[in-house]
Amino acid sequence: MIRRKELDQDLEQLRSLLVKMGKHVIHALDEAVISLKNQDCNKAQEVVQADAQLNLMEEEIMDIGSRLIVTQQPVAKDLRRILVAFKISSDLERMGDLALDVAKVTLRLQNEPLIKPLIDIPQMANLVKVMIEEAITSYLDENTDLAYKMAQDDDQVDQLYSQILTELYGHMRSKPDSLSQALLLTLVGRYIERIADHATNIGESAVYLVTGKRPDLNR
Repeated sequence: MIRRKELDQDLEQLRSLLVKMGKHVIHALDEAVISLKNQDCNKAQEVVQADAQLNLMEEEIMDIGSRLIVTQQPVAKDLRRILVAFKISSDLERMGDLALDVAKVTLRLQNEPLIKPLIDIPQMANLVKVMIEEAITSYLDENTDLAYKMAQDDDQVDQLYSQILTELYGHMRSKPDSLSQALLLTLVGRYIERIADHATNIGESAVYLVTGKRPDLNR
């Protein structure tokens, strides 16, 4: 009985850490896009410096989960909970790295005036932030319907990304002097699109937790 209580407490700690990581990623993405939109290098640098906190949280999850596997020898759904925590923390850490990459674009531009007002990129980022929230909720509530909905959300992100590429490629053709910045902005779109893919991975993990089978939501 005592072992079960300790196991439940540690599993709850894993859940809490994953929620904390999710909030960190949402904040990092938000701040990174704002730094780009406003060409705010100080804010971008804050995103860069805060990334280490996310790495520490992932390490803590790995430590707790590994200890549980060795000492508690969990089976069935308890084991899936730990394996899912490992996978979700890895996805969230990668999402944080991609938000960091967005901030680094701000630093590379060095206050260079933007070739166009940023509209689609912030809109895309807002969709992705909702996806991250949905992903964490689908995991916490074991809500497979919400997890499957994320495939539709990802399609919207992909459509916006396509629009961004079309517009920026047009800039490259008509204004060759904007080539360098336009290429950097296409990278930003790619980074955000990849964050959305990792969010759908979390949805897949939520389905796996409930059913024991992992669907493909990134089609």
